[in-house]
Amino acid sequence: MNIDFASRPVVAVIAVVIHEGHALLVRRANPPDAGLWGFPGGKIEPGEPLMDAVQRELYEETAVSARPIRVFNAVDVFDRDESGNLKSHHVLVAVSCEWMKGEPLAGDDALDARWVRLDELACQDLMLSADVERIADQAASLV
Repeated sequence: MNIDFASRPVVAVIAVVIHEGHALLVRRANPPDAGLWGFPGGKIEPGEPLMDAVQRELYEETAVSARPIRVFNAVDVFDRDESGNLKSHHVLVAVSCEWMKGEPLAGDDALDARWVRLDELACQDLMLSADVERIADQAASLV
């Protein structure tokens, strides 16, 4: 079986920060899910430990510092063209994080960053990435 390395899934992290009943979300600037709201995160660099990657990506996208606690889920994100052909496949490793300091300020790959009340995730006029509500609820239950 010949596998094109470029077509393999890309492993990335998402920082799930729940603080005082709010989830930290960013509006993504780049694919996959450009324009949608989701958790801050991004690709793991070669040789970079997963927990270091989540701290780095969180800070780069939001200026928020948090302590990674644990991996608690993984989510597939498929980006397809108009014909349904697979353009990319990302596996997002969800890491619960404990807020330490900082207020959301969009940076790097984010168009916007903000705290959103957990009980308002479904009610907000935010276009959410798939699974955001489910992952936020799971992370909140771990606290």
